[in-house]
Amino acid sequence: MAKSLNSFQILYKGWQPNQRLFDLAYYYEFKLGRNATQAAKNICTAFGEGTVSERTAQKWFQRFSSGDESIEDLPRSGRPLLVDEDELKDAVGSDSSQTCQELAVRFAVSVETIRLHLHAIGKAWKLSRWVPHKLSIDNKKQRLTICTSLLSRHNVEPFLDRLLTCDEKWIVYNNTKRCYHWLSPDDPIPKTPKPYLHERKVLLCIWWTTAGVVHYELLLTGQTITGLVYSAQLQRVHDLLLVKQPALVHRRGVLLLHDNARPHTARVTQDKLQSLGWESLPYPPYSPDLSPTDFHFFLSLGNHLKGQQFRDQDAVEMELKAFIDSKDREFFRSRINKLVLRWEKVLDANGDYFDE
Repeated sequence: MAKSLNSFQILYKGWQPNQRLFDLAYYYEFKLGRNATQAAKNICTAFGEGTVSERTAQKWFQRFSSGDESIEDLPRSGRPLLVDEDELKDAVGSDSSQTCQELAVRFAVSVETIRLHLHAIGKAWKLSRWVPHKLSIDNKKQRLTICTSLLSRHNVEPFLDRLLTCDEKWIVYNNTKRCYHWLSPDDPIPKTPKPYLHERKVLLCIWWTTAGVVHYELLLTGQTITGLVYSAQLQRVHDLLLVKQPALVHRRGVLLLHDNARPHTARVTQDKLQSLGWESLPYPPYSPDLSPTDFHFFLSLGNHLKGQQFRDQDAVEMELKAFIDSKDREFFRSRINKLVLRWEKVLDANGDYFDE
């Protein structure tokens, strides 16, 4: 195959990929005795995946096999071969989720013609990005208001070195990982079983600052976070801060950044924060992109745990400790400091989720 592809590319060296070239390519492959499937595959190998379809190749091969070896297009009852690209841009701009089939019907041309014109105007078919939540207008306003307030405060008096942030995450015992494989066309694709729906897992609760991890806990099986549990945890964190970072408690003052989960906003929690003398920073709902624990610590931990399996909670704790011990102070400081950039991105996105 490599030899014929090279000769094909040499034959058409200097040609710009277009429909006329592909029509010639079908005829070239037909005369070499190949079938439509092989022809489509060879053309896509030479010019890029998705350049032509096997169905189109089959139509041309049927025509050649019937004795008609002309590569001129047959009359199509007035169907145009070209599309006004400005109109196509406008159509895609109004609804970028339209398929080639839908656009082909709209412009009364073939799907292949639409695809070629879309590539010509620089369009590529990309999968939409998952976001944590469909933000309402009020949600976006809250994100804008809070981020504006935090930025203004930080510009007057930088406070990120006073910030204590926290969150909770389930760690499963069996961290199944799907792997890519280098396979030949006829090789079977290896199978990876999905994790059980009720996989064994343990809840991690962690608190950290720019200086590193202050405290973490793995809850006992069956235990959940409530206002009372969370308040008791805050007391333990306070006691550890007095030992690890006394200046933060006595002089600068703790600024707690946590989300709006019910245990975090419970009355008993608010009373505990007041008794500790901590200030809770405002946090917009549905905004894990503004929580350093979510967008940085848990992401890095998740990548570290991929493919690992644990027999019990002690094994989970050993691996968690090894992960934390492997991180230097820059790992923690740099990502908390990136909050400023993320607040600015929220403003640039008018309150919506922003591109990473």
